[in-house]
Amino acid sequence: NMEVVVAIDFTASNKDPQTPQSLHYMDPHNYNQYQQAIIAVGEILEAYNSDKMFPSYGFGGKLPNGQVSHCFALNSTPDNPKVAGVQGILDAYAYALTNVTLWGPTNFADVLKVSHSLADQVSRGRGYYTLLILTDGVVTDFEDTVDAIIAASDAPLSIIIVGVGQDDFGAMVHLDGDEQRLTSQRTGAVCKRDIVQFVPFHRYRNSGSELAKHVLKELPDQLTGYMKTHGIQPGPPIQTTSEWDVPAEVVGNAMAGMNLGQPPPGYA
Repeated sequence: NMEVVVAIDFTASNKDPQTPQSLHYMDPHNYNQYQQAIIAVGEILEAYNSDKMFPSYGFGGKLPNGQVSHCFALNSTPDNPKVAGVQGILDAYAYALTNVTLWGPTNFADVLKVSHSLADQVSRGRGYYTLLILTDGVVTDFEDTVDAIIAASDAPLSIIIVGVGQDDFGAMVHLDGDEQRLTSQRTGAVCKRDIVQFVPFHRYRNSGSELAKHVLKELPDQLTGYMKTHGIQPGPPIQTTSEWDVPAEVVGNAMAGMNLGQPPPGYA
């Protein structure tokens, strides 16, 4: 069972959601970049989640009580942050934009720790978590983020970071760890495996299928690598469907059997 946690950037660098210049602007005719990323990745991963429920969070926003939070439930229900399906994520995201003030800074560590805690509760071989972080800028708590990723690298967890907008995402490439294993500058600890994939949204914004392909391309190896390391044997193949036109070989054997169609109307 693939569990998916969603975390959305509510920092002020996204600009006022009431203006068309904002990355959070709700255009009545087209999805914004955050919505597009939620749909492109969520429609794929939802097919492998048995209950279709997604813990959904925001970070970097000021709540109605004046508190700035780096991990708040989009549905304003901290004890039950799960929402139903991709549409539930979109609805909770839209709801949060009406009552959360964009603030800052851009801190990842809190949502990483929450996702790590959730992954640690999975019975051996019975599930796997993916954290989808949607963000527009440079991470502020970089060393805390590195340490949180390293701490989670032996858990059944992968982290997908989608960068929206045109900001400097150089630090995200470092977190990706494709060229060099992530290492803590504080402790010298080394990531046990590569669990992070970063994709700049603007490169694939005109194709939902290309976005999904590049966002998910490392996930099968990360999942099967974790299972092999822990001596967990695979179960029977999953037969399911998805709305996205992504070749089965891209998703890999861990996600085979998809009957893929076209993205929903309005997807740019």
